[in-house]
Amino acid sequence: MKEAKRNPAWHFAIFVALLWFLPSAQVTSAETKVAISHIVIGPNQVPLWIAHEQGLFAKHGTDAQLLHETTTGDFQFRVFGTPAMIAAVAAGRDLKVLVSLDSGRITSHLMARPDVKTPDDLRGKRFGVTRTGTGFWIFSILALEHLGLDPKRDRITFVEVGGDVPRLVQALEAGEIDMAMLDPAQGNQLRAKGFSLLLDMSPVNISAVQQALVVNGAYLREHPDVVEKVVAGLVEGIAFSLSPAKKDTILKTLMAHLNISVPAAVESGYRAFLARVNRKPYGSVAAMRNVQRVMALNDPKVLNVKVEDLVEDRFVRKLDESGVIDRLYSTYGVK
Repeated sequence: MKEAKRNPAWHFAIFVALLWFLPSAQVTSAETKVAISHIVIGPNQVPLWIAHEQGLFAKHGTDAQLLHETTTGDFQFRVFGTPAMIAAVAAGRDLKVLVSLDSGRITSHLMARPDVKTPDDLRGKRFGVTRTGTGFWIFSILALEHLGLDPKRDRITFVEVGGDVPRLVQALEAGEIDMAMLDPAQGNQLRAKGFSLLLDMSPVNISAVQQALVVNGAYLREHPDVVEKVVAGLVEGIAFSLSPAKKDTILKTLMAHLNISVPAAVESGYRAFLARVNRKPYGSVAAMRNVQRVMALNDPKVLNVKVEDLVEDRFVRKLDESGVIDRLYSTYGVK
């Protein structure tokens, strides 16, 4: 029997099919899918957005999906304030801080209705917070302490409005609350509308809440290699965000995520980010202890948490001591 004649077109089709499937297989093996949820929307989140949108997580081998969630259920990774983490650990969760995106120094503005002109006018007023016990509530307590005001003595009522920073702005503009602690970007936007700036916390130099990348303890133990890749991507996101050459990209990112369009307000948010960003992003135990002290006013059981045990800095330390972080800053032109 004669051998069947090979069809060149058939061979070409097989070759194309192989080319189609091989890249997909390579990507699947090279990039591990991870979910990173985040709750707070503010300038400190810039490196997270940048690492995702500029492909830096992918560059380091992870296919990261960002989820804006307000729930506190199970997760692999989450970027949120250390108060929420401390509260979760006090309730029995197993969590570790991997990366601190900011120094913890408070740069927020205490903003009030146009008719509230001085700190004395705050007595008997409604202080808006996202939720009692969380970051902006802690900022509020520390701001009142600095002004010599006491919520009970001075009849200051805390009103939970839910959501995040844009929701606080909305509540203040709608008259649902009389005052709120806001990021400088939103604060300056409101000042342009006639609202009162009663306190700029930047010169006060108080350390408190840090926005941190937190990992589920079980996931950390089972997938340390993936955790290392996520940390590397986020650390490069910090370097990118600090690059003077990338400023326009950062401003556009702030405008999009913070929903602000006033150029001065965007610039203010950018300066606030630069003032707070953590160049060597280790978690600060001192800042977490200050947070814990204030949280205990509302929830005494948080004092049972050993905050020094919450920081897992081996991945950042590896990048730091190997010179990777310094080389990233050099590559991105960061001085």
